Amino acid sequence: MPKLTVDGIGEFEVPAGKRLVLALKEEANVDQLHACGGNARCTTCRVDIIAGEPQTISAAEKTTLEARGLTDVRLSCQVLCDQDMTVKAISRLEGSGRSDCGSDPTPEMQPQPVEWVEK
Repeated sequence: MPKLTVDGIGEFEVPAGKRLVLALKEEANVDQLHACGGNARCTTCRVDIIAGEPQTISAAEKTTLEARGLTDVRLSCQVLCDQDMTVKAISRLEGSGRSDCGSDPTPEMQPQPVEWVEK
């Protein structure tokens, strides 16, 4: 099982292939935002990957990040926990002014079909 280290929170064993947004929510108990329900549309689930960043990215994530002019962040809804990584949760409910984190993301990566490209 991959090890997920969340900066300032702790280390957690995560089932291989689990979506990072769900690992943050379920294993690390982080109030990670995901306003669009994990569909790579809103960028509220942004994280800094400090170590262990995957070298591929979903086409949906790449398109969304480029459209918003965001660099040096990843969308936790589009990252699979398939290796050890260290992340900083930078987009959390606390202090956001939102009433909740968003619709629950599905266990399967969305949007389908998932297309992986080089970062």
